[in-house]
Amino acid sequence: MGNMGSHCSKSINGGTGELKIIGEEISTSREIITLNFIGDDLDKKDFFGKSDPFLIFYRGNEMNVYSSVHKTEVIKNTLNPIWKTIVIPARTLCAGDHDRSIKIECYDWDWDGGHDFIGECYTNVKTLLEAGCNNTYHLINPKKKAKKSSYKDSGKLICKGASSHIEPSFLDYIRGGLQIHCTFAVDFTGSNGDPRSHDSLHFRQPGVDNQYSLAIKAVGEIIQDYDSDKVFPALGFGAKIPPNWEVSHEFFLNGSADNPFCQGVQGILWAYERSISSVRLYGPTNFSPVINHVTKFAQAHQDGNNYFVLLVLTDGIISDLPATKRALVKASYLPMSVIIIGVGNADFSQMEILDGDDKRLSADGKYAARDIVQFVELPKYLHQGGGITQMSQALLAK
Repeated sequence: MGNMGSHCSKSINGGTGELKIIGEEISTSREIITLNFIGDDLDKKDFFGKSDPFLIFYRGNEMNVYSSVHKTEVIKNTLNPIWKTIVIPARTLCAGDHDRSIKIECYDWDWDGGHDFIGECYTNVKTLLEAGCNNTYHLINPKKKAKKSSYKDSGKLICKGASSHIEPSFLDYIRGGLQIHCTFAVDFTGSNGDPRSHDSLHFRQPGVDNQYSLAIKAVGEIIQDYDSDKVFPALGFGAKIPPNWEVSHEFFLNGSADNPFCQGVQGILWAYERSISSVRLYGPTNFSPVINHVTKFAQAHQDGNNYFVLLVLTDGIISDLPATKRALVKASYLPMSVIIIGVGNADFSQMEILDGDDKRLSADGKYAARDIVQFVELPKYLHQGGGITQMSQALLAK
C-alpha cells in the first residue's frame, strides 16, 4: 500500500465555506436535563395489592394547557418503583424555560389500555435542579381528595437526582477547531456489472452521473465546506489492480502508490473514473480492510481535536460480515464514524444490522461503545429518471 503516513498528515479545518445544509440539531447547542425518579408507597390498584406504575410528563404553556412530552417505562408488580434515568432536551421538557410548569401523572398500567390514574404533581425544571436529590412530591388524585377530608396523597414521587448540561452542536465543535478527516471508499466488486454495459452501476456516459458519482457529489460537496484545502483520501476495494492484477481491498483511486489524496470533489470523481477504466472488477465485498485502514489513524489521534469519517459506497451484500462487525466494534471506542451509502437495488438487510439503531452491534461477545454507523439507500432519493434533485441531494447529505 505504500507510505500510509501521508494519510494522517491531512487536516480538515471547519468554517471555511458556506454551509449548504443547516439544521437545528447541528447548528445549536442543546441543554440536556437528566432526572432520576422513584415512587414510594403508591396506591394499591390490583387484586394482589400491587401496581404496574409508569409516569407521563406534560409541559405547560402560557394558557395553562399541558401537552405530553415524555413517558417512562412500566415497572411491574411494585408500589415502590425505580424508573430508568430520564435524559431529555430542555427544549422538549420545558421549551427551554426553567420556570415553565411541568405536570407529572402516575398511572397503573392495564393490558387493555384502560390505565388507572394514581395521582399527579406539579413542578418545574428550576425547582428540580435547585433541590437536587430527595425532592419529594405528593401524588394527588383530585377525585379522592374531594371525597375525603382526611386524604393526604396516593403515594409519593421522589426525584433522587436532577442535573443539566450543555451538549455542544456540530458547529460548536467546528468553531472550536475540531479537524474532520473524511475518507471515501468505493465498491469495485463484480456484482456492480461490467462498466462497459449500460446495466452496470459503474457505467458512465458524458454528462450523466451514475449512482456512485451522484453519491460522491451529494456528500462530498457538503463535506468540503469544512475543509481548508479541500483534499480527501479516496480508496477502492474488491478489484484486481495493475500491474500484478491481484485483488486489493484498499487501493488508492488516483493510482498512486503512496498518496491517496484527491483535490476536491472533482478530484475524487476524476480518480473514480480513472479506476473504472484501469482496474478489473472482482470481489469479494470485504468492508473490514477500509474500516481498519481509517481506524489506524483514529487510534493515533485521540486528543479530542480530530474526528474521522469513512464514507463507504457499495452495491450490496458484505462478504466479511464477522470481520466487519469486529472492526466496527473496535472503531466505536475511537473518534470515528462510518457512513454507508447503498447504490442499486440489492438486499441491504445486512447494512441495517450494522446500523445499530434498533440493536447495539456486537462481535465476539463485545458490544460497541456507541452506534457509529449510518446507512442510507441512495435509490430512495432518486426520481424516476434516475437523477437527483437539489432537495433530495440535500436530504441525502444531511
